[in-house]
Amino acid sequence: MHAVPSCVVVTGASSGFGAEFARRFAQRGADVVLVARRRDRLEELASQLQDSGRVRAYPIAVDLAKPGAVDDLMDELAVRGLRPDGLVNCAGFGIDGPFADADPARVTSLVQVNVTALTELTHRLLPSILASGSGVLVNVASTAAFQPIPQIALYAASKAYVRTLTEAIWQEAKGSGARILALCPGPSRTEFFAAAGSERFNVGQMVSTDEVVDAAFDALAHQGAGPTRIVGWRNAVQAHLPRIVPTRAALAVTAGLTKD
Repeated sequence: MHAVPSCVVVTGASSGFGAEFARRFAQRGADVVLVARRRDRLEELASQLQDSGRVRAYPIAVDLAKPGAVDDLMDELAVRGLRPDGLVNCAGFGIDGPFADADPARVTSLVQVNVTALTELTHRLLPSILASGSGVLVNVASTAAFQPIPQIALYAASKAYVRTLTEAIWQEAKGSGARILALCPGPSRTEFFAAAGSERFNVGQMVSTDEVVDAAFDALAHQGAGPTRIVGWRNAVQAHLPRIVPTRAALAVTAGLTKD
Protein backbone atom coordinates (compact mmCIF):
# COMPACT_ATOMS: atom_id res chain seq x y z
CA MET A 1 0.00 0.00 0.00
CA HIS A 2 1.27 3.48 -0.83
CA ALA A 3 -0.41 6.51 0.76
CA VAL A 4 -1.63 5.90 4.31
CA PRO A 5 -4.86 7.27 5.81
CA SER A 6 -4.38 9.79 8.60
CA CYS A 7 -6.87 8.07 10.92
CA VAL A 8 -8.38 4.60 10.65
CA VAL A 9 -11.40 3.22 12.53
CA VAL A 10 -11.04 -0.51 13.20
CA THR A 11 -14.02 -2.47 14.52
CA GLY A 12 -13.52 -5.77 16.28
CA ALA A 13 -10.19 -4.34 17.44
CA SER A 14 -9.96 -6.21 20.74
CA SER A 15 -8.54 -9.37 19.13
CA GLY A 16 -7.86 -11.29 15.93
CA PHE A 17 -7.92 -9.52 12.57
CA GLY A 18 -9.00 -6.21 14.08
CA ALA A 19 -6.12 -5.98 16.54
CA GLU A 20 -3.61 -6.90 13.83
CA PHE A 21 -5.01 -4.36 11.36
CA ALA A 22 -4.70 -1.70 14.06
CA ARG A 23 -1.06 -2.64 14.66
CA ARG A 24 -0.21 -2.57 10.96
CA PHE A 25 -1.82 0.80 10.30
CA ALA A 26 -0.16 2.28 13.40
CA GLN A 27 3.21 0.94 12.22
CA ARG A 28 2.61 2.81 8.95
CA GLY A 29 1.98 6.07 10.79
CA ALA A 30 -1.83 6.22 10.92
CA ASP A 31 -3.74 7.14 14.06
CA VAL A 32 -6.23 4.42 14.94
CA VAL A 33 -9.65 4.34 16.58
CA LEU A 34 -10.11 0.99 18.32
CA VAL A 35 -13.73 -0.13 18.51
CA ALA A 36 -15.07 -3.20 20.35
CA ARG A 37 -17.03 -4.09 23.46
CA ARG A 38 -14.13 -4.90 25.81
CA ARG A 39 -12.68 -1.61 27.02
CA ASP A 40 -9.82 -3.22 28.98
CA ARG A 41 -8.45 -4.93 25.88
CA LEU A 42 -8.80 -1.80 23.80
CA GLU A 43 -6.97 0.28 26.38
CA GLU A 44 -4.16 -2.29 26.59
CA LEU A 45 -3.75 -2.30 22.80
CA ALA A 46 -3.93 1.50 22.64
CA SER A 47 -1.16 1.75 25.20
CA GLN A 48 1.03 -0.62 23.19
CA LEU A 49 0.47 1.27 19.96
CA GLN A 50 1.24 4.66 21.50
CA ASP A 51 4.53 3.53 23.05
CA SER A 52 6.38 4.60 19.91
CA GLY A 53 5.11 8.15 20.30
CA ARG A 54 4.44 8.31 16.55
CA VAL A 55 0.68 7.77 16.55
CA ARG A 56 -2.41 8.22 18.66
CA ALA A 57 -4.71 5.34 19.48
CA TYR A 58 -8.24 5.98 20.71
CA PRO A 59 -10.06 3.13 22.50
CA ILE A 60 -13.84 3.49 22.20
CA ALA A 61 -15.94 0.75 23.79
CA VAL A 62 -19.14 0.28 21.78
CA ASP A 63 -21.44 -2.72 21.44
CA LEU A 64 -22.30 -2.80 17.75
CA ALA A 65 -25.08 -5.32 18.42
CA LYS A 66 -27.16 -2.52 19.94
CA PRO A 67 -29.31 -0.30 17.72
CA GLY A 68 -27.94 3.23 17.66
CA ALA A 69 -24.38 2.07 18.32
CA VAL A 70 -23.03 3.71 15.18
CA ASP A 71 -24.65 7.02 16.15
CA ASP A 72 -22.94 6.77 19.53
CA LEU A 73 -19.61 6.04 17.86
CA MET A 74 -19.95 8.94 15.43
CA ASP A 75 -20.82 11.26 18.34
CA GLU A 76 -17.69 10.12 20.16
CA LEU A 77 -15.55 10.76 17.08
CA ALA A 78 -17.01 14.25 16.78
CA VAL A 79 -16.37 15.03 20.46
CA ARG A 80 -12.73 14.00 20.01
CA GLY A 81 -12.41 16.07 16.84
CA LEU A 82 -11.57 13.01 14.73
CA ARG A 83 -12.29 12.83 10.99
CA PRO A 84 -11.28 9.32 9.95
CA ASP A 85 -10.40 8.61 6.34
CA GLY A 86 -9.95 4.88 6.86
CA LEU A 87 -12.27 2.11 8.02
CA VAL A 88 -11.71 -1.59 8.62
CA ASN A 89 -14.88 -3.49 9.52
CA CYS A 90 -13.76 -6.68 11.28
CA ALA A 91 -16.53 -7.05 13.86
CA GLY A 92 -18.79 -10.03 13.22
CA PHE A 93 -19.90 -13.41 14.49
CA GLY A 94 -21.73 -16.55 13.40
CA ILE A 95 -24.63 -18.75 14.53
CA ASP A 96 -24.39 -22.52 14.26
CA GLY A 97 -27.24 -24.92 13.49
CA PRO A 98 -30.50 -24.91 11.54
CA PHE A 99 -31.84 -21.42 10.93
CA ALA A 100 -35.30 -22.39 12.21
CA ASP A 101 -33.81 -23.31 15.59
CA ALA A 102 -31.73 -20.17 16.07
CA ASP A 103 -32.35 -17.99 19.10
CA PRO A 104 -34.29 -14.91 17.92
CA ALA A 105 -32.13 -12.52 19.93
CA ARG A 106 -28.95 -13.98 18.40
CA VAL A 107 -30.45 -13.67 14.91
CA THR A 108 -31.21 -9.99 15.51
CA SER A 109 -27.75 -9.37 16.97
CA LEU A 110 -25.99 -11.07 14.05
CA VAL A 111 -27.84 -8.98 11.49
CA GLN A 112 -27.18 -5.85 13.55
CA VAL A 113 -23.40 -6.47 13.78
CA ASN A 114 -22.61 -8.19 10.48
CA VAL A 115 -24.94 -6.16 8.27
CA THR A 116 -26.58 -3.11 9.82
CA ALA A 117 -23.69 -1.61 11.81
CA LEU A 118 -21.22 -2.35 9.02
CA THR A 119 -23.50 -0.68 6.48
CA GLU A 120 -24.18 2.37 8.62
CA LEU A 121 -20.54 2.91 9.51
CA THR A 122 -19.42 2.43 5.91
CA HIS A 123 -22.04 4.93 4.74
CA ARG A 124 -21.15 7.52 7.37
CA LEU A 125 -17.38 7.40 6.79
CA LEU A 126 -17.31 6.81 3.04
CA PRO A 127 -17.49 10.50 2.05
CA SER A 128 -14.29 11.29 3.96
CA ILE A 129 -12.64 8.12 2.63
CA LEU A 130 -13.44 9.16 -0.94
CA ALA A 131 -12.39 12.78 -0.42
CA SER A 132 -9.10 11.98 1.30
CA GLY A 133 -6.96 10.93 -1.63
CA SER A 134 -5.46 8.24 0.59
CA GLY A 135 -8.66 6.75 2.00
CA VAL A 136 -9.11 3.05 2.71
CA LEU A 137 -12.16 0.86 3.26
CA VAL A 138 -11.73 -2.80 4.15
CA ASN A 139 -14.83 -4.86 4.84
CA VAL A 140 -14.10 -8.36 6.11
CA ALA A 141 -16.37 -10.86 4.40
CA SER A 142 -15.51 -14.58 4.17
CA THR A 143 -15.12 -17.46 1.75
CA ALA A 144 -18.62 -18.31 3.03
CA ALA A 145 -19.80 -15.30 1.02
CA PHE A 146 -19.68 -17.20 -2.28
CA GLN A 147 -22.36 -19.85 -1.68
CA PRO A 148 -25.31 -20.66 0.58
CA ILE A 149 -24.22 -22.91 3.45
CA PRO A 150 -26.77 -24.95 5.43
CA GLN A 151 -26.22 -24.93 9.21
CA ILE A 152 -24.48 -21.55 9.05
CA ALA A 153 -27.03 -20.03 6.68
CA LEU A 154 -27.37 -16.58 8.23
CA TYR A 155 -23.63 -16.08 8.62
CA ALA A 156 -22.97 -17.01 4.99
CA ALA A 157 -25.81 -14.77 3.82
CA SER A 158 -24.52 -11.82 5.86
CA LYS A 159 -21.05 -12.21 4.38
CA ALA A 160 -22.46 -12.45 0.85
CA TYR A 161 -24.11 -9.10 1.51
CA VAL A 162 -20.82 -7.61 2.74
CA ARG A 163 -18.96 -8.86 -0.31
CA THR A 164 -21.41 -7.62 -2.92
CA LEU A 165 -21.92 -4.25 -1.22
CA THR A 166 -18.19 -3.66 -1.06
CA GLU A 167 -17.61 -4.74 -4.65
CA ALA A 168 -20.23 -2.25 -5.84
CA ILE A 169 -18.66 0.54 -3.76
CA TRP A 170 -15.28 -0.31 -5.32
CA GLN A 171 -16.73 0.33 -8.77
CA GLU A 172 -18.43 3.54 -7.65
CA ALA A 173 -15.19 4.80 -6.09
CA LYS A 174 -13.08 4.46 -9.24
CA GLY A 175 -11.13 7.61 -9.92
CA SER A 176 -11.34 8.86 -6.33
CA GLY A 177 -8.00 7.43 -5.23
CA ALA A 178 -9.66 5.52 -2.41
CA ARG A 179 -8.74 1.86 -1.92
CA ILE A 180 -11.79 -0.37 -1.38
CA LEU A 181 -11.49 -4.05 -0.49
CA ALA A 182 -13.78 -6.98 0.27
CA LEU A 183 -11.49 -9.31 2.22
CA CYS A 184 -12.51 -12.98 2.17
CA PRO A 185 -10.47 -15.15 4.52
CA GLY A 186 -11.10 -18.80 5.12
CA PRO A 187 -11.24 -20.21 8.65
CA SER A 188 -8.65 -18.69 10.97
CA ARG A 189 -7.70 -19.42 14.57
CA THR A 190 -9.07 -16.25 16.09
CA GLU A 191 -11.66 -15.96 18.88
CA PHE A 192 -14.37 -16.41 16.24
CA PHE A 193 -14.68 -20.16 16.87
CA ALA A 194 -15.07 -19.71 20.61
CA ALA A 195 -17.73 -17.04 20.10
CA ALA A 196 -19.60 -19.24 17.63
CA GLY A 197 -19.37 -22.23 19.96
CA SER A 198 -18.77 -24.61 17.08
CA GLU A 199 -16.15 -25.99 14.72
CA ARG A 200 -18.74 -26.08 11.93
CA PHE A 201 -17.32 -22.84 10.54
CA ASN A 202 -14.00 -24.58 9.98
CA VAL A 203 -14.63 -25.21 6.28
CA GLY A 204 -11.72 -24.70 3.92
CA GLN A 205 -8.02 -23.98 4.14
CA MET A 206 -6.96 -22.68 7.56
CA VAL A 207 -5.17 -19.32 7.35
CA SER A 208 -3.33 -17.32 9.99
CA THR A 209 -4.14 -13.80 11.09
CA ASP A 210 -0.84 -12.59 9.65
CA GLU A 211 -1.60 -14.23 6.28
CA VAL A 212 -4.99 -12.53 6.16
CA VAL A 213 -3.69 -9.06 7.00
CA ASP A 214 -0.68 -9.48 4.69
CA ALA A 215 -3.07 -10.37 1.86
CA ALA A 216 -5.21 -7.33 2.61
CA PHE A 217 -2.32 -4.88 2.42
CA ASP A 218 -1.06 -6.52 -0.76
CA ALA A 219 -4.51 -6.18 -2.32
CA LEU A 220 -4.75 -2.53 -1.27
CA ALA A 221 -1.42 -1.89 -2.97
CA HIS A 222 -2.62 -3.53 -6.20
CA GLN A 223 -6.21 -2.35 -6.61
CA GLY A 224 -6.14 -3.05 -10.33
CA ALA A 225 -6.51 -6.72 -9.44
CA GLY A 226 -10.11 -6.08 -8.40
CA PRO A 227 -12.23 -5.42 -5.33
CA THR A 228 -12.02 -8.84 -3.67
CA ARG A 229 -9.18 -10.83 -2.15
CA ILE A 230 -9.68 -14.46 -1.13
CA VAL A 231 -6.99 -15.66 1.28
CA GLY A 232 -5.60 -19.14 0.60
CA TRP A 233 -5.38 -20.73 -2.85
CA ARG A 234 -7.55 -23.71 -1.92
CA ASN A 235 -10.13 -21.32 -0.52
CA ALA A 236 -10.10 -19.43 -3.84
CA VAL A 237 -10.78 -22.63 -5.76
CA GLN A 238 -13.56 -23.59 -3.35
CA ALA A 239 -15.13 -20.11 -3.51
CA HIS A 240 -15.33 -20.08 -7.30
CA LEU A 241 -16.70 -23.59 -7.78
CA PRO A 242 -20.35 -22.56 -7.09
CA ARG A 243 -20.16 -20.27 -10.12
CA ILE A 244 -19.77 -23.21 -12.47
CA VAL A 245 -21.99 -25.85 -10.84
CA PRO A 246 -25.78 -25.87 -10.33
CA THR A 247 -27.06 -24.46 -7.05
CA ARG A 248 -28.53 -27.82 -6.03
CA ALA A 249 -25.14 -29.44 -6.43
CA ALA A 250 -23.37 -26.66 -4.52
CA LEU A 251 -25.87 -26.97 -1.68
CA ALA A 252 -25.36 -30.72 -1.51
CA VAL A 253 -21.62 -30.19 -1.17
CA THR A 254 -21.81 -27.49 1.48
CA ALA A 255 -24.45 -29.46 3.43
CA GLY A 256 -22.05 -32.39 3.48
CA LEU A 257 -19.21 -30.21 4.76
CA THR A 258 -21.23 -28.79 7.67
CA LYS A 259 -23.25 -31.83 8.75
CA ASP A 260 -22.86 -33.16 12.31
